[in-house]
Amino acid sequence: MTSPYGLEGRVAIVTGASRGIGLAVAEALRTAGALVCVTARDPDGVRRAAEELGAVGLAGSVADPAHLRELTGLALREFGRIDIVVNNAATNQPYGPLMDADPNRWREAFTVNVEAPLRLVQHAWRAWMSEHGGSVVNICTEGAAHVGPNVGAYGTSKAALLHLTRQLAGELAPKVRVNSVSPGLVRTEMARFVWESAEEELAAGLPLGRIGEPEDIARAVVWLASDAADWITGADLLVDGGTRVRAAHTATAYAVHERLRSRAPGQGAP
Repeated sequence: MTSPYGLEGRVAIVTGASRGIGLAVAEALRTAGALVCVTARDPDGVRRAAEELGAVGLAGSVADPAHLRELTGLALREFGRIDIVVNNAATNQPYGPLMDADPNRWREAFTVNVEAPLRLVQHAWRAWMSEHGGSVVNICTEGAAHVGPNVGAYGTSKAALLHLTRQLAGELAPKVRVNSVSPGLVRTEMARFVWESAEEELAAGLPLGRIGEPEDIARAVVWLASDAADWITGADLLVDGGTRVRAAHTATAYAVHERLRSRAPGQGAP
């Protein structure tokens, strides 16, 4: 019997795929049999990812609507279809108290973290999915469920992405399933400023005793994108090592952020 996790013949677009969670997701999808189209802002990173995965790539910012149209067109030209969209690209700026947030940086957070995922899904829907179906997986965050120091713009925009996930799941059913994965603290460059100086302390506060790895998130994404999850839509899969069930971790993370905030300007920002 064919594995329900097999994605042979399907085509996936992954944003923010030059490193970290995005690269791990692209690799996991490729291993499961999918053909992959990757994008990120760093041209060298996109080139390396594409060569490593045997994928196609296009460098650019998801904040640019023209780039998203070109990305969708590339996937169709190269592979003839778009079955999976993984919205992973994100920004965690502006970092700091919301009372100090620059309005332009605040808008940028919502452009990248909320508007861009919607625009990419619109393109995929109009080009292929409205007729043939598909699956969308948005990468959110465990932190969207509670407040935290210095990451208000990030958490608020990701909370909006969670609602967008549910809204799209309702609007695009039954053709397209739309779900999200909410990681806890993962060993990525984006989060290095949090975990690098306090990894043991943070890991000790988690029931599973370690911070996450990009591959932990990638496996969850592949499952949601596959036929194994074909009766799931509008769901948010929490992949956090047990963060929500142990308050000690939240308290520790808060203390780490406060220590970073107390540094000289610029040193604590991601």
